[in-house]
Amino acid sequence: MTRTRTRTLWLVAMLAALALVATACGDDDDDTGQTSDTTEADAGEAPEFPAGSTMAEIQQAGTITVGTKFDQRLFGQTDPRTGEVEGFDVEIAKLIVEAIGPDVEIEFTETPSAIRETALEEGTVDMVVATYTINDARKERIDFAGPYYVAGQDIMVPAGNPMEISGVDDLNGKRVCSVQGSTSIENVREMAPEAELTEFDVYTKCADAMRDGRVDAVSTDNVILLGLVEQYGSDVFEVVGNPFTTEPYGIGIPKGDDEFRTFINDRLEEIFTNGEWADAYERTVGTVDDEVPEPPAVDRY
Repeated sequence: MTRTRTRTLWLVAMLAALALVATACGDDDDDTGQTSDTTEADAGEAPEFPAGSTMAEIQQAGTITVGTKFDQRLFGQTDPRTGEVEGFDVEIAKLIVEAIGPDVEIEFTETPSAIRETALEEGTVDMVVATYTINDARKERIDFAGPYYVAGQDIMVPAGNPMEISGVDDLNGKRVCSVQGSTSIENVREMAPEAELTEFDVYTKCADAMRDGRVDAVSTDNVILLGLVEQYGSDVFEVVGNPFTTEPYGIGIPKGDDEFRTFINDRLEEIFTNGEWADAYERTVGTVDDEVPEPPAVDRY
């Protein structure tokens, strides 16, 4: 018998032996009811939710509409190159929806401060993630999950601070801009009653008004102001750095949907713990804020 013939017969025998081993392993798996790819098959599958729940309805529809801002630097802003909206609020929304189902698509719709409650009441959005401060007045109309972040209202002035504004009291007698329907405008109205207020629908219009000399200061949450400074330049604006309120950002949902609220709160606590929240912060707000804060405690009541 030649060497080639011997090697061929040996290979045939080895292949047959391997086939027997594979068959035996397969039989063992069948006996135990387990297969080697069970984990891979389960990964990425949509969880089951109670029939009729908001989560189940979103799963079935395969889409969810999320209200956010399109001009809020670092939190929700449209990228002019791609047309996609991006920012910390956007990332939080994605992390929540991801837990409803991996195939659920998000439709982001522009929802400025003045229309957030109306959008939820009229059903044009399923939830709002838009630098949305939780307060009692808003709770009369809608419900909140969270908070997922806590900011503080501050003041932005022209670079060099020519009017020497150092705190909220100094806004009295000054021309101050904020946005319609925000807690910021109400805080200035209450804490600096002699301020001359200008209101726009978005903060970039306030920034433009100050750059043009039409207002003396812009007041809103510190992280929003940091985004404007990053957008316009530190040689144009600066932030005073003296916050005078606490602004817990929540996720707005329609009134009375306790099951959806609980689901979102559970998911927020999960991303606080597993590091996804911190990763989202670093990619967005963290580009101008070196220190990643501790996530806030979720309010279950």
